[in-house]
Order: sequence, then structure tokens, then C-alpha cells
Amino acid sequence: MEEKDIAIQISGLKKRYRLGVIGGGTLQGDIQSWWARKRGKEDPNSVVGSKQHQKNATFMALDGIDLTVEKGQRLGIIGHNGAGKSTLLKLLSRVTAPTEGKICIDGRISSMLEVGTGFNGELTGRENIYLNGAILGMTKAEVDAKMDQIIAFSECGQFIDTPVKRYSSGMYVKLAFSVAAHLDSEILIMDEVLAVGDVAFQKKCLNKMSEVSQSEGRTILYVSHNMSTIRQLCEKCIVMSHGKIIYSGDVEEAINIYLQAESIESPYIEYKNFPEMNRLKNPKVKIESARFIDKDDILFDRNSDKLPIEINWENREDIQDMSLRVEILKFDRTPIAASIYPDFYSGKKGEKGSIKFMLEMPNLVTGKYTTNFTFFHKLSNGSHVNIEVVHGLYFNIVQGPEPIDWQSRYFGNILLPELEVID
Repeated sequence: MEEKDIAIQISGLKKRYRLGVIGGGTLQGDIQSWWARKRGKEDPNSVVGSKQHQKNATFMALDGIDLTVEKGQRLGIIGHNGAGKSTLLKLLSRVTAPTEGKICIDGRISSMLEVGTGFNGELTGRENIYLNGAILGMTKAEVDAKMDQIIAFSECGQFIDTPVKRYSSGMYVKLAFSVAAHLDSEILIMDEVLAVGDVAFQKKCLNKMSEVSQSEGRTILYVSHNMSTIRQLCEKCIVMSHGKIIYSGDVEEAINIYLQAESIESPYIEYKNFPEMNRLKNPKVKIESARFIDKDDILFDRNSDKLPIEINWENREDIQDMSLRVEILKFDRTPIAASIYPDFYSGKKGEKGSIKFMLEMPNLVTGKYTTNFTFFHKLSNGSHVNIEVVHGLYFNIVQGPEPIDWQSRYFGNILLPELEVID
């Protein structure tokens, strides 16, 4: 590969953090902690029960990354929480500096690392567009030429002259993505932020990223836990684990490696042991465990028609008319089917609840599946407000007595009855 065809070249990249040395939240707190350590005293800002002797330990967020990204390539980056994905993107965006290693970048970078990155809350949406254009080295005339496109794509035209501090998180993301996608940059970096937007806008963004990559030759780096969007957008994918790249290559193979590492293949899950799971903050109800009833494994025959499941929870607040939604998803977390049990539970704060049920399996083809469990309230307009969400149990549908030649990757995961021929 010629050097002119390379957008990003990374070699021996490391990022080391010293745990507990700074970052108390205020300058005063950091000075207090530093002075206490200098005198050999206990840190007055430490968490009660924390081990003081670990305060000067180091953490390798990235531990020797080598990566080459070609111009115009759409690269997916996946991995568990804490694998180093966001740290890598921050180094590429020059938000922080590497401890060791070398990064060579050919082109200007436009990035979305978190909601509101690069925006000044006191400025209006229009003013922030000019600000981001100036950061990229564009003139006012160049930004003006793209202003109408940016506003139209963002769907924020009514509020474009309102200070962005009044925007919702979804509006932030819509405007920020529109700015990043339309202003002149050769490399576009996205870190999970599209999950905040609505489904229609997510699809619109993915189509836009594909378009600018193919028509304008822009390089895309995309981090997401949504394997469906990774598969839709990316042509190559890397898997990160504990600060290292453990795989680089085909998207499908990368997804399989990631999901195999993430899956908890057990007929029982105790959720308190999984603090990094993607759960709501401060849920009204906390699911404590889920299990397959009277099962020692996760294998189900193709001809079985129901999954026997038990869920246990504790109320964090008083609850009225709570409903349950159970989703069946493909192993890559593509939704397949769902079932709802409405308004089945009310209880007081501190009480524990439990439900046992049989979940229908709609003619699933052979393969590996998973579930989501969601407690929610129904509103009068028919919409749902989630009060607790967890990624649930995995299970395998195994071959029955009459195997069927079926490629679920291409034709879906629900096998309909055979066609009825009409004479």
C-alpha cells in the first residue's frame, strides 16, 4: 500500500493513566489529595473503604496498538466497556496525548466523542456551526455555503437561533452530526453518540456516512455496541479487548469474536455481578436475577415451543401498574420478536418481586439467540417509559429430528410454515 493511500497510521500506541492521582472534581480537592499523599496521610477525598495503597497504581488504557486505516475506508471498532475504544478515538482527535507510540494522520478530523462535544452551550446552534467550521480552518463564506444543508439535515431549523444549552440530548446529536458530516474534513469519527437519536435519524446518519465515504472518499471510524449498524455501515472491523486489538478484518468474523467474548452462556444470571451492563441510571426497579426454570443448560430443541423463565427484582421506589416486555434477539442482537405482559405488578419501595412465565418461540431456526427484559409504564398515548432494562439470557436452538437447510443470515430468523399450494 502506498503512503498516499493511508489516512491513519498508528504504531506502538500506548496510553497510561495513574489511578487516583488527579481528578477529584475540583482543584481544591486535587490539592488536598496531593498534600495528604505527600505527608503519608489518608486521602480525605477517597471513597470510604477504598484501598489507599492502590492509589498510585497505573492503568494501561491502550497497550501497544498498531493500526493502518486506508483513505475512504469505513472501519468499525467494537469491544466491551473499558476495552480502550473511546481512548483510541480521543488520541486520534487530539483530546489527549499518548504515553508512547506514534500517530500519523493525513487529513482534517471531525469527531463526535460524546453529546455536546465541540459546542458552547451559551452560543446558538447557528453560532456553533460557525465555531466548528473555524476549528476546521474553514472561512465564513465556506460555512455559509453549507449552512442550509446543515440546518435541513439536522431537523433543528426551528431552534437554530436558540442557545444549545436548551437543546435536548437528541437535538444536540442531530445538529452535531449534521455539522460533522457536512463541513470539510477528510476523516469522520463517531463514538456511539448516534444511540441518543431516534431510530429514523440513526438510519439517516448511517446512510449519510456511507454516502460521504463512497462519493467524497471520506474515512469513517465508527464505534458502536449495535452490531446491526456496524454490519450496515462498515467494510472492515477491529475488536478491542483490554487495550489491545485482538482481531482486525472481516466484519462478520469480528462480530462473532466480540459476541462470543461478551456472552454469558448460563441458564442463570445474577445481575449484581455485572456492573458494566447497559442499564438505566437509578432505575425505579432493579432486576436482580433471571433464569431458565428447571434447566441446567441453555439448549432447547427446535420443536420446543416455549422458554420457561423466572425474573426476580427489588423495588427502589413505589411502583404502580408495571408492565414487562421480553424481546428475542439474534445473537448479534438484531431484534426478532417480542412479547408484552401489561400492568401486572404494583408494589412498595423495598419490596421484592418475582414473575414466572412461558415465552413463545416463533419457529426459530437453528442458532444462538438472546433476550432483553424491560420493565416499563404505559402512557395514555400508547408510548412506553422504561423503568429498568437488562440484557437477558442466551439460549441455543439445536437441530431437531428433521434438520432444515436454512441460512438465517440472509432469510431471517423466523421460519414460517411451508407454503400451501392452491389447486
